[in-house]
Amino acid sequence: MKITVVGAGAVGATCADNIARKELATELVLLDIKEGLAEGKAQDMMQTSTLLGFDTRITGSTNDYAKTANSNVVVITSGIPRKPGMTREELIGTNAGIVKGVCENILKHSPDAIILVISNPMDTMTYLALTSTGLPKNRIIGMGGILDSSRFKYQLSLRLGCSPADLNAIVIGGHGDTTMIPIIRLATWNSVPVTRFLSAEQQTQIVNDTMVGGATLTKLLGTSAWYAPGATGAALVETIVRDEKKLFSCCVALNGEYGQTDICLGVPVIIGKNGWEKIIDFGLNETEQAAFNKSAEAVRSMNEVLKTL
Repeated sequence: MKITVVGAGAVGATCADNIARKELATELVLLDIKEGLAEGKAQDMMQTSTLLGFDTRITGSTNDYAKTANSNVVVITSGIPRKPGMTREELIGTNAGIVKGVCENILKHSPDAIILVISNPMDTMTYLALTSTGLPKNRIIGMGGILDSSRFKYQLSLRLGCSPADLNAIVIGGHGDTTMIPIIRLATWNSVPVTRFLSAEQQTQIVNDTMVGGATLTKLLGTSAWYAPGATGAALVETIVRDEKKLFSCCVALNGEYGQTDICLGVPVIIGKNGWEKIIDFGLNETEQAAFNKSAEAVRSMNEVLKTL
């Protein structure tokens, strides 16, 4: 099994580190455009192998896609964060060029790869990867919903005073502060609805805190988060590599599901060795469906920017 992570920044390096520690691949390639960055981080990780007990071989590459040849799974983390004064159009324009170029170069050497997108704005970059490559839709997956769901469980665990591992909770919709939809109605604590233990006010606060989870970390850190996004990417890789058939919220192509078409958006899907295999219908109520439709409108508006590039 061979896995490539494109982008050796904080998120990409954390993702690669988790993949190596879990021994999800015999060979792991870390690629970046900055001279020496991927090679240095690969060597640093390899020097932990005897301490952590993994045998994955990690190779760094400065923009040499030939080294990624025959990768089974490719994680794309490359791109720039939105900077002060930068418009949405400018961010999409810059990262669209990067993501499209990465996809083209990857597929020259690994035509059968499953592509996982972390680059932001994630929903739009996933849609771009799908439409620009022409790959079967099951082989293009955006990871945002898994991360948002993890943040949702974290917020619930704080209020309930319980282990996040005992919680099942999911976030659907877009991967953004105003577009994600934490479905607290369906969240459970060891099969018991969490709404039995929380007041309406507490439920609203948990949902709101989940939605600004990324922005909260950016304010505290002065930059985007990396531990949880990197671990999320690795968790998605693990589910594919081990054919675990896990139910995750992922950004995938919709063709009528949840009332939407021609868009990539976060919905519950089964993930296995071939990518995403099946979209699960959670039966949204009227309020939840309206929120999902509103989220789709916002993401579709961002996707429209791609037509102007």
